[in-house]
Amino acid sequence: MTSNIAWPVKIREFHNHHFDSTVWNDFQFRDDDVVIATYAKAGTTWMQQIVGQLIFGGDPTLEAANLSPWLDIRIVPKEQKFAMLDAQQHRRFIKTHLPLDALVYSAQAKYVYIARDARDVVWSMYNHHANALPQWYDALNNTPGLVGPPIEPPPDDIHQYWRDWMDQDGHPFWPFWESVRSWWAVRHLPNLLMVHFNDLRADLPGQMRRIANFLEIEADGDNWDSIVEYCTFDWMKSHAATTAPMGGAMWEGGGETFINKGTNGRWRDILTAEEIREYERKANSELGEACARWLANGGTII
Repeated sequence: MTSNIAWPVKIREFHNHHFDSTVWNDFQFRDDDVVIATYAKAGTTWMQQIVGQLIFGGDPTLEAANLSPWLDIRIVPKEQKFAMLDAQQHRRFIKTHLPLDALVYSAQAKYVYIARDARDVVWSMYNHHANALPQWYDALNNTPGLVGPPIEPPPDDIHQYWRDWMDQDGHPFWPFWESVRSWWAVRHLPNLLMVHFNDLRADLPGQMRRIANFLEIEADGDNWDSIVEYCTFDWMKSHAATTAPMGGAMWEGGGETFINKGTNGRWRDILTAEEIREYERKANSELGEACARWLANGGTII
């Protein structure tokens, strides 16, 4: 019985150069909304593409990331985001990077949380950060309402970037462990689906059927093969002007930079054996062994 479920409750606000969590306080949910949640660089745009293609039944011209606004990003006025979503007649799908306790949670909406090993997240984040154009910094640092320090360009050395990220928990973006931990804690809620980046890579059709079933969307139509094709990484990369947010306009190289490699393990040639052990100890300490194991590998959730 859903009436006996202890639904998550928002207990704090979260602000920085990217975030304004207060936007959720005034958001009017529809019962069939889909919220795509993730720390960042864990497959967010990939999941937006998957959900968008499932909702629209396979459309190669679909600009899923642009139809699916990042609701808590502070550089776009709340009224603009609300007006866009209010005007949408299709089933809405919305993006958030907030930890669960800074988010208003709807018992009727559907939530998909996608996760990825933190080491792969950081390598993808570095590409995202190092290729950002001046207008990206201008928007984040000069839009009125900034709380906290501005975001600065990354160091040239990705190894130093990793050390800063580890030593300062997600620096210069936002804390990592609390995001994963907060969503993992409620992983058995009936309207939450936990998805891992590795599982999408290993069996995209199977994972897409799992997502479609969760969203109560038919996955056996004649165009199923096309829907899956439009969600492959290679297809998204070759159509990056359509699949990347704003066509990748804020990054050097455009959409093909934003939709980067989609590969894992690039950290193995740079991190030392002791740094890898340090990370694994930290993951176990912050998340517990079951969550840390799932974060590293994917697979069945217990």
